[in-house]
Amino acid sequence: MDIRVAAHSVYRTQYHIVWVTKYRHRALNPAKFRQSAEHWIKDATEHILGVELVELNVQPEHVHMVIIIPPKYAVAKVVEIIKSRSAKQIRKEIEWLDKLYYDTPSLWTVGYFVSSIGLDEEMIKKYVKYQQKQDSGQAKLEF
Repeated sequence: MDIRVAAHSVYRTQYHIVWVTKYRHRALNPAKFRQSAEHWIKDATEHILGVELVELNVQPEHVHMVIIIPPKYAVAKVVEIIKSRSAKQIRKEIEWLDKLYYDTPSLWTVGYFVSSIGLDEEMIKKYVKYQQKQDSGQAKLEF
């Protein structure tokens, strides 16, 4: 379990994020295009301070990533930055995408899927319940 420490917080905010290509086109079908996309997604992620890419899998029509995002950033903003920066670079490198997506400057759809990857739910419930028992036994202060 990786716990991160910042100036005013301790956190473990890890997310599974998925997004697809515009119109679900298999735009990244040859393996060399997927490698290019992987490179530019990693590059875009590295430019966001404190964000850590744990795992990345680029498929012909969608991307899966596991990423750690500090609590000071909104997940939506981080995804927006990664998608916009990577799309810009990928479209520069893979010129035929201009023909495929002639009507739009984007490569990715607007939406995405996100799910937090947390600790075991039952373990958390037991911990919270145990803390209540511990707190109820504290001595009362008298003034």
